Amino acid sequence: MSCKWIDICPLRRLERQGAIDFTWRERYCDTERNWRECRRYQMEEKGLPHSDTMMPDGSVIGI
Repeated sequence: MSCKWIDICPLRRLERQGAIDFTWRERYCDTERNWRECRRYQMEEKGLPHSDTMMPDGSVIGI
């Protein structure tokens, strides 16, 4: 089971633009359980604002 936000997550746009590589998706988003460790997912579930450039580990990339 993948993250329920996988299709609308802003990280997909960053992948298409080449700003990030697909290893983030492989490590977090498209896994059986790791998506629960994604900081983006955790914040989204709590209704907390977060940057579109925040990565699953909580780091923010500057693009």
